[in-house]
Amino acid sequence: MVVSSTNPHNREMAIRRKMASIFNKREDDFPSLREYNDYLEEVEEMTFNLIEGVDVPTIEAKIAKYQEENAEQIMINRAKKAEEFAAALAASKGLPPQTDSDGALNSQAGLSVGTQGQYAPTVAGGQPRPTGMAPQPVPLGTGLDIHGYDDEEMMRLRAERGGRAGGWSIELSKKRAIEEAFGSIWL
Repeated sequence: MVVSSTNPHNREMAIRRKMASIFNKREDDFPSLREYNDYLEEVEEMTFNLIEGVDVPTIEAKIAKYQEENAEQIMINRAKKAEEFAAALAASKGLPPQTDSDGALNSQAGLSVGTQGQYAPTVAGGQPRPTGMAPQPVPLGTGLDIHGYDDEEMMRLRAERGGRAGGWSIELSKKRAIEEAFGSIWL
């Protein structure tokens, strides 16, 4: 896990990214909060030592051993994270979940529907992961009219309203242009 960069900030970010992709366990993976916190503390200590260059060969050997022993769990957690990201991205775009004839979500979305209508990322084997969380809110509308397209008048109105919402007006623009023009005249 040798990371070389001329900028120390970029080097630190690269090390932290790499460590987070390997040591990606979550609180749910531990029987107690104390054990999870101990895990986080150990990971942060290794990360700090790598950044500072303290005992790097020993830490890299420890990371390699952890990767070898926990390869399956690392891949499962990466898949969970990717599924959650895809679900959040779809929700932020206001896209409804894609379901098949069984009522389960499309495998491309990487989600399944729970009995209470909750969405949970799937794990290896296609089985839903139980969840006790409430579903995330979905934004209303996608910005398109009901026919799926906008005409020129609607686009012009949206641009005008967007400008006004940000405090811009044509009068303000004209006034500023005149002030700048006359302010640059030297007598």
